[in-house]
Amino acid sequence: METRRLGNSDMDISRVGLGAWAIGGSWRWGWGEQDDKESIAAIRRAAELGVNWIDTAAVYGLGHSESVIGAALKEMPQKPYIFTKCGLRWKETDNDAREAYSILKAKSVREEAENSLKRLGVDYIDLYQIHWPNPKTEIEEAWAEMAKLREEGKVRFIGVSNHTVAQMEKLNAIAPVTSLQPPYNLLNRNAESALLPFCKEHNIGVIVYSPMGSGLLTGKMTPDRIKSLPDDDWRKQDFNCTEPQLSRNLKLVETIKVIADKRGVPAAQIAIAWTLKHPAVTAAIVGMRSGRQADETALAADLVLSDDETAQLESIKLN
Repeated sequence: METRRLGNSDMDISRVGLGAWAIGGSWRWGWGEQDDKESIAAIRRAAELGVNWIDTAAVYGLGHSESVIGAALKEMPQKPYIFTKCGLRWKETDNDAREAYSILKAKSVREEAENSLKRLGVDYIDLYQIHWPNPKTEIEEAWAEMAKLREEGKVRFIGVSNHTVAQMEKLNAIAPVTSLQPPYNLLNRNAESALLPFCKEHNIGVIVYSPMGSGLLTGKMTPDRIKSLPDDDWRKQDFNCTEPQLSRNLKLVETIKVIADKRGVPAAQIAIAWTLKHPAVTAAIVGMRSGRQADETALAADLVLSDDETAQLESIKLN
């Protein structure tokens, strides 16, 4: 599988990485219940296919995603790079709430890092990221503490998720930003205007999330399927999965499926490959909940769309 250097790091990462949001299971912003055995099978299969990094966050499943990854790592002779995030915490004594709150105080960032290291069962985190720039007044304090964690060897590189250009400029003055994690897919191209050009100019790696539009661009999400999602699946209330936007989005999905059929690949691979075509994008985070899903999506890393195929996809009007 093709790899690319991630920003100013020394890591050559596969163009597709395993996204571990869904394997956190049921919580306020989860994807419904998940079988941990299936999650571990997905991690193993992705590694067999050449995926060499996993992206997670402490808050996914309120610690559960990291714990599952930790269990999988114990059985893997060759460990993938581990990327995780801080800034969203929950009350340990109130498991029923399934809620999280934002905090980026230095003490909290350090506590989160220590907790993540324990759950993951690793000596260091390869890429530690601020999940969301909230509270905005605390991002510089958090960044300074993350730089200290790097100096201490507890994390190797530091990056951000969902940050603006102005915020990255502020943080770069304290310590180099290795990577940005923005949402980017055929339904959401906002990153193209400022974020992607800035990152390319400043050697900041870009690992995009939601390349399949949270499953909507896989060709498997119909109105009936969305209605049948469990109540604890956040997508049920998402703008892109509700009318009238859903019908517009499904017209794009039909075009994806036509191209996929001609290529003889799953539609999901077309959606992922489109994001990888942008020169500023280092890699894409792809959610994998089973070995089967790993087989369906991981090989998008080596799929290159033609200019004609790209033009077809980008010609569909979504509003």
